[in-house]
Amino acid sequence: MAQMTMIQAITDALRTELKNDENVLVFGEDVGVNGGVFRATEGLQKEFGPDRVFDTPLAESGIGGLAIGLSTQGFRPVAEIQFFGFVYEVMDSISGQMARLRYRSGGRWHAPITIRSPFGGGVHTPELHGDSLEGLMAQQPGLKVVIPSTPYDAKGLLISAIRDNDPVIFLEHMKLYRSFRDEVPEEEYTIPIGKADIKREGKDISIITYGAMVHESLKAADELEKEGFSAEVIDLRTVSPLDIETIIASVEKTNRAIVVQEAQKQAGIAANVVAEINERAILSLEAPVFRVAAPDTVYPFSQAEDVWLPNYKDIVETAKKALNF
Repeated sequence: MAQMTMIQAITDALRTELKNDENVLVFGEDVGVNGGVFRATEGLQKEFGPDRVFDTPLAESGIGGLAIGLSTQGFRPVAEIQFFGFVYEVMDSISGQMARLRYRSGGRWHAPITIRSPFGGGVHTPELHGDSLEGLMAQQPGLKVVIPSTPYDAKGLLISAIRDNDPVIFLEHMKLYRSFRDEVPEEEYTIPIGKADIKREGKDISIITYGAMVHESLKAADELEKEGFSAEVIDLRTVSPLDIETIIASVEKTNRAIVVQEAQKQAGIAANVVAEINERAILSLEAPVFRVAAPDTVYPFSQAEDVWLPNYKDIVETAKKALNF
């Protein structure tokens, strides 16, 4: 085992798959010589050469088109969108083309494409850099959407994503890149896409979340424990498809739940989780399923970011609402 940050675990996963499969190609804006804006690809061009790790023009639509074309020719493209707020420039390639390729071709072609991208708040980035747009991706059938919260999960899930024969949107929260280290095996391993992880066992309430909010939820669980409440924290890890089985089993055990997301409340992952709980486990509930989310406004400029983003205090307050209902 090695102690790795999330960025190191991601680099390690990329290196593993570049070694394992000569058809894996890594490309995007500044990912070559510079190693990416966060240095996620640092050293990979030198190790594997400019034919396999290379820079593209500053054109997300071109990156998407290149990934689709390469995927039909036997390659496994790993494309980086430098910040996920720029995904609007490549939405046709993602939702209109790669998500539909296998269906449209009657199974003749697959789209073994991984789209990596940083996202998320708490680091005071400029406009269009911190937006949480995973809800847009999860709404599109044909895409898998993965959001790790730890270095261990990041490496195993990224290897699984690259090996998947369908397109995977792999979102990396910027605040988690270097905020802590975790034990990560140096050898290769995979974590199944579509499988949640119970980060903390509990019996009084389920806190269902993903990404950076996993850590805020664990802090909230610590605070709730001081008041005699036992909170279970579920890290979805994959927001599309959802691990319904793990969610429902937890709710049936605790009889109360809240769902936490960093994104705006409107039409988000949390709303979908709440709907699934209501459809499948409403008779197990002793309180409504509440949500913790950002306000339904445009992502604020950095001066207001700390006020706008949900935090562990918001989670504690909402959990108490459910516990005392």
